[in-house]
Amino acid sequence: MESSDTRVTPAPAPVTTLTIFHFGPGKRLWAFMQMGLARPFLKNQPGLRFFKLLGSGRGKVFSLRPDWSRYAFLGVWENEAAARNFLANSTFMDRYKAHSKRQASIILRTISAHGKWDGQNPFLPVGAAYQNGQVAILTRATIRPRRLGAFWRQASIVNDYFDKAPGLISSIGVGEAPFVRQATFSIWESLDQVKEFAYGENEHRQTIRRVREEAWYSEELFARFAVVEIDQPFP
Repeated sequence: MESSDTRVTPAPAPVTTLTIFHFGPGKRLWAFMQMGLARPFLKNQPGLRFFKLLGSGRGKVFSLRPDWSRYAFLGVWENEAAARNFLANSTFMDRYKAHSKRQASIILRTISAHGKWDGQNPFLPVGAAYQNGQVAILTRATIRPRRLGAFWRQASIVNDYFDKAPGLISSIGVGEAPFVRQATFSIWESLDQVKEFAYGENEHRQTIRRVREEAWYSEELFARFAVVEIDQPFP
């Protein structure tokens, strides 16, 4: 009797890239306009599963004041080869490199990801088991309009503590829409230091409790990544 092989080939693990573009005063209007005009250059990009064009806030985290000199591109790719080909050879990157004064890109593999972004979790399936070394954290949320005041009051308190957190290497606040759809991307020396900040007895933990009890967000996502490569000082 012949045996049948019923094993299912696992879905390919995604690779995520985040590129920060820095623009001089004479190029900032061009950069702002690309938030709407650059999308055709990403259509049918080989291997691109999910993407976002993002603005940024001033400083290292959430900010009510936009930074017109920094914009970001986040992409989720079917594999690392597709991601690297895009960064090195795409028309999109060529255009942005021609107009920006500096770019910094980071390549990531998912350790864990919970929640949704536009109704999906683009960072799954998990692509890496954490061993040691640097990790990156992405926290993203759509804030309910009636909770905007509470969010921004608490954010100013948490941001002061976040900036001094042991193990934090760098961070940037990015967003899709001013005030309402916000994200923070940060790089840390180790996963243990991330956990200490996230779950230790501090203002951040109290904020998480309020977020849950008072339902501040209509949608949220939290992802941890292993850092594969950073090509420039980030961000």
